[in-house]
Amino acid sequence: MTISEIIDQYKPVLIQIATPYSTGTGFYLHKSQLIITNEHVVRGNRQVIINGDRIKKQLVDVIYTDPKYDLAFLAPPQEILPEVPLMASTILHEGDQVIAIGHPFGLKLSATNGIVSNLRHQIGDLNYIQHDAALNPGNSGGPLINTRGEIAGVNTFIIRDGNNIGFSLPTRYLVDTINEFEAGGAKSATRCYSCSNLVFDENTPVKYCPHCGARIELPGDSEEYEPIGINKTIEEILAELDYDIALARIGPNHWQIEKGSARITITYHEESGLILGDAFLVQLPKQEINRIYAYLLRENYRMSHLSFSIRGNDIILSLIIYDRYLGVDTGKLLLEYLFERSDHYDNILVEEYGALWKEEL
Repeated sequence: MTISEIIDQYKPVLIQIATPYSTGTGFYLHKSQLIITNEHVVRGNRQVIINGDRIKKQLVDVIYTDPKYDLAFLAPPQEILPEVPLMASTILHEGDQVIAIGHPFGLKLSATNGIVSNLRHQIGDLNYIQHDAALNPGNSGGPLINTRGEIAGVNTFIIRDGNNIGFSLPTRYLVDTINEFEAGGAKSATRCYSCSNLVFDENTPVKYCPHCGARIELPGDSEEYEPIGINKTIEEILAELDYDIALARIGPNHWQIEKGSARITITYHEESGLILGDAFLVQLPKQEINRIYAYLLRENYRMSHLSFSIRGNDIILSLIIYDRYLGVDTGKLLLEYLFERSDHYDNILVEEYGALWKEEL
């Protein structure tokens, strides 16, 4: 299969994952009715936000965590998605080509190809697939795919400054874990890092492994996220504006709001104290661009607090607030103004000035 064919095959089942602490990738296995990702992507969360090509943004439960294999299972999405094949354990060789696919929140799907350099890179008692398909933090939890379009492993970690040296957990560990999980009833569970036994929620009323006594944390034991400082103020403002806070969180100091046809990202930069609201509205057309530039300049002159800019081919409407001036009342007025104007301007730019709607991720 070509890389293009593999991307087309996996795009429907690739899952964007976001928590208040991190973002990452997952993929859906129809046969097992599970979303697969890394444990470090969902660590400390009972629920996470998912989104994808064929699914709407929604909250799903974390139902299995595995700190030893760095695996986690999430409850299935509401939508029905197609099946993708898992590779047999004996058909990958050193020198084979592989493709790593990732889909971090807010970014387009990325696919990189590389070569397997080592099938037995050992860390502890686990063997990893070592390859040079470029990985970034957003690839964590995504699939490593062979040229037959089969999942060869789960992308797990990279070596920083390691010249594209990436590592993926072989599929055989994933298959064994799914079998253990299903044999135990496919209910909330974790793997004890000390003795490697699976511990199911219904089998232990305390936070210690019943087999070896080591401390464990079941998915339901994670504490609810509580924002502090400016993050708390931002979320109080969004709640005042009747937005679902849990669905708005898309990573550390990041929130995403949908208002009509507009999608707005709010980012708090702690070091500078800046709170940025960026609405990526539409894209420049190829013809009559001067008309759009003239319109944007006129509106920038007329507007207060907001401003238009162009980044690449994107037309962006932005709001900047310093954290020292942010209060619930003033912040509510400014963010509500940004949301309303974003939904207003994208329609004008498309219908009157020929701008192009942005393609969905």
